[in-house]
Amino acid sequence: MSSNAQTVTPRTDIATPKSVSNPFWHDQRKRRIVGDVLSHLLLAVLAVIWVIPIVWVVLESFNKNPGPYNETFFPTEYTLENYTKLFTDTHILNFPRMFMHTLVISIVVCLISVFFVLCVAFCMSRMRFRFRKSFMNIVLVLGMFPGIMSVVVIYFILKSLGLTQGVGVTVALILVYSAGAGAGFYVMKGYMDTIPMSLDEAAYLDGCTRWQVFTKIIIPVCKPMLVYQALTSFLGPWLDFVMAKAIARTQDNYTVALGLYQMLSREYLNDWFARFAAAAVIISVPIAILFIVMQRFYQESMSGAVKASF
Repeated sequence: MSSNAQTVTPRTDIATPKSVSNPFWHDQRKRRIVGDVLSHLLLAVLAVIWVIPIVWVVLESFNKNPGPYNETFFPTEYTLENYTKLFTDTHILNFPRMFMHTLVISIVVCLISVFFVLCVAFCMSRMRFRFRKSFMNIVLVLGMFPGIMSVVVIYFILKSLGLTQGVGVTVALILVYSAGAGAGFYVMKGYMDTIPMSLDEAAYLDGCTRWQVFTKIIIPVCKPMLVYQALTSFLGPWLDFVMAKAIARTQDNYTVALGLYQMLSREYLNDWFARFAAAAVIISVPIAILFIVMQRFYQESMSGAVKASF
């Protein structure tokens, strides 16, 4: 070996990896893994608890036994007869008429309610006028009272107007569900408050009117909230039972909620229980379609704003 060779000694000042030198890091990693496993197990159990009733209703809608009494939890024999009889056996309970009646009411109420809420929220968020805060406080206090308190009064008002029979029931339900929709402006107003006023000011400088700012700037930005408002406005009349029960007195004017309740009565239970499950599956279809069509707007917010120039 050359005399000029130098002896190389290993360095001891280099830090070793945490996985080797720090046992606390091992314990922390194990605790995190155990926590993740327990969290996923809990979520899996909750998912099963949520899914089982839905699966049961779907399977029960195909049950060959039309009555409510079965030897097993899930049906053992399946058929499509429940769905066919639901739409063909209309001389007892006319489910197609109930379905279309409720669908028309829900669509009209959804359109009117969304428009009302947008207009009121725009005025409360973008405009300043006397008694503005007083108005919002009054609406907030009135919203604390349950709507069921006014059922009797509303019924007698509608009866005096002749809206409790025939086609008037449809008009009455639309009025009841949509007339007070503007009072639910708080959520929409809170979202509009987050929109910068610079967008409005830029549009005004370009010559836009207040209506053009509302339609070209505010509404595109509020698309995520429009989805929320449309869903809640549609679900209100679609699933409501109390107000529909007070106003609709005959089967000719029943909504789907009243029809499903009627299927579970003692008179129809033994023959209509499986059809009740089939009807429950069918009435969930419009809700699913509405959500699928409008879910893409959830991710659109400021990108939807359009600066209009006129």
